[in-house]
Amino acid sequence: MAFVSRASGVQKGVAMAPQPDLHSDVTLNLALAVVASSTAPLLLLNGDLTLVAASKSFCRAFQIDPVSVQNKPLRELGEGEWNVPQLTSLLKATAAGQAAVDGYEIDLRRAGHADRRLVLNAQKLVYGDGERVRLLVSVLDVTDARIAAKLKDELLKEKAVLLQELQHRVANSLQIIASVLMQSAHKVRSEEARSHLHDAHQRVMSVASLQHQLAASATGDVELRPYFTALCESIGASMIRDHKQLSLEVDIDDSVTNADVSVSLGLIVTELVINALKHAFPGDRNGKIKVGYHSSGPNWTLQVSDNGVGMAKGSALAKPGLGTSIVQALSAQLHGIIKVADANPGTSVSIAHLQLAAVKVASDAIPVGSAV
Repeated sequence: MAFVSRASGVQKGVAMAPQPDLHSDVTLNLALAVVASSTAPLLLLNGDLTLVAASKSFCRAFQIDPVSVQNKPLRELGEGEWNVPQLTSLLKATAAGQAAVDGYEIDLRRAGHADRRLVLNAQKLVYGDGERVRLLVSVLDVTDARIAAKLKDELLKEKAVLLQELQHRVANSLQIIASVLMQSAHKVRSEEARSHLHDAHQRVMSVASLQHQLAASATGDVELRPYFTALCESIGASMIRDHKQLSLEVDIDDSVTNADVSVSLGLIVTELVINALKHAFPGDRNGKIKVGYHSSGPNWTLQVSDNGVGMAKGSALAKPGLGTSIVQALSAQLHGIIKVADANPGTSVSIAHLQLAAVKVASDAIPVGSAV
């Protein structure tokens, strides 16, 4: 039945059973105000689980006629779908102070409607004399949220399968490209063309090594020590004929970084190592190339050094080749500062990312000496 506000303070917007002494029951009025103003489904029950009031949102959500709630037992509400023995027992125990309904889940089954998953919470309201007990029950429909969560989990699983398949195809494609480049390098007669093909092969292998590390990573981040180790082993296997004559060492800390940064770092290492192999050891000279990476917080330094013949005088002014341009461009993306130094003997090239120096533009850096 519909109720009109009177001097007693009865609240509008709530279906309610008649109360003979409502005009003096300030506490009840406060509870009714909460129910009436709530946008969430709420029930106010007597200690015997008969309904005192039901919010409009409750009646609307569960297709309950507001007039039908007057003094009706909860188990008879609607078409009897709220007659859940376990819920009834819990609410009675809560009213008696022997239990608590906190996040209790039930499946509401109604004829002609899809089942709904509900989460109920009940709060015991004790009046001043301690004898009159009521329960304030909130009802949250989580059906759509659970369906969305399940759909999300299924989509994530499907994405993982597709990603695994994509990684497999990418790895195969990179291996095919690398093989074609190497075969072409063996067939061409021009030393210059052969050199360019070898360089292209190493760039592809650099990307392939990163792809392998990403495929093995569960988080999408890359551990730099195994990544650089595998990368340098790949370069050494294809470009160093005599490992007793030339060695390629790796000194990397336990740094972990994201995929985008790893790609740039791997390509920089590839270019600098290829550069050292091509220019630092002429005439079958013995030597060593060392790749190092160390970080502290947001700051890091990547270094590639050799003990070869060093840079020729005036090489800093030489027109940069493709490899030099790649290193400069990638260092600028990483906000790194390139420094080239005489290692006595040999050459040391470092890219440092210092948080205070990150605002410096790449043009302020010293260019890489030897052109690739």
